[in-house]
Amino acid sequence: MRVKYNRVSTLGQTGNRFEADTDKYDLVLLDKVSGTVNFRDRENGRILIDLAGKSQITEIVVEEISRLGRNTRNVLETLEIFEEHGINVVVRNMGLQSRPNGEKNPIWKVIITIISSLYEQELSNLRERIAAGKLIALQRNVRFGRPTGSNENDATFINKPKNKKALEYLKKGRTLREIGKLLEMSTKTVQKVKKVAVKLDMM
Repeated sequence: MRVKYNRVSTLGQTGNRFEADTDKYDLVLLDKVSGTVNFRDRENGRILIDLAGKSQITEIVVEEISRLGRNTRNVLETLEIFEEHGINVVVRNMGLQSRPNGEKNPIWKVIITIISSLYEQELSNLRERIAAGKLIALQRNVRFGRPTGSNENDATFINKPKNKKALEYLKKGRTLREIGKLLEMSTKTVQKVKKVAVKLDMM
């Protein structure tokens, strides 16, 4: 089986940019989740690993290596799983394969480690810039969050894209902690989603 795996960072993104890939696949999987979530903790990431464990996959295609994990370590752990099952991993933006023609590529791990480290450093730098920006804003007395006195009714709250996704996970029996991690929400917000859903008879 030849599988294409995609990931977008937010529920609002559709993944339409991947339509530029006109290759034929037996299965296409798309996770709408932050790149900071471990690969195993993504809904379709788990499906992909499960299929790999059942020896049902021969090739996995991704647009970028960063799609396969939250940091260098997680990317390498994911790739190691695929390697154990002899799966050829194709990274389209690099034109790189782990097992071209079924033979292990000797420079694969070196290149992957370097590229993954660059992605991780880029993410770290971005976080530092955001933190610095917030600090400057706080020093200037800029307030974050919803303005004091503003209100939001239950229907508006529960119909926000991320809250609707949280409700889906709640209905599937996921814990507050799991949902918070998957969607990058506080457990307090997930608890509110549950409370509002019960109130609106949506559970």
